[in-house]
Amino acid sequence: MKSAITRYRVMAIVAGIVLLAFTVEIVVKYTLGPEIPWFAQLHGLIYMIYLITTIDLARRANWSVGRIIGMCLAGTIPLLSFIAERWVVKSVRAS
Repeated sequence: MKSAITRYRVMAIVAGIVLLAFTVEIVVKYTLGPEIPWFAQLHGLIYMIYLITTIDLARRANWSVGRIIGMCLAGTIPLLSFIAERWVVKSVRAS
């Protein structure tokens, strides 16, 4: 379980950072014009890895379907993955 939590924490932080950078890239793209064409693919790849680590942790922690969906969606809203990561680590360690 400890290794699943570590993998989830790393991917939640990485996904959060990449999502914030992607948000900045989109704002720059639509205001100034230049874009980074490969950045969307990088974000998609990181998010898929985040989903896999979230589902792995959820399987080990016996989470409900609603909680799994909520945690997967946390990787789609800027800053929420950081908040969710702290909440998940506290709740998993408490149980």
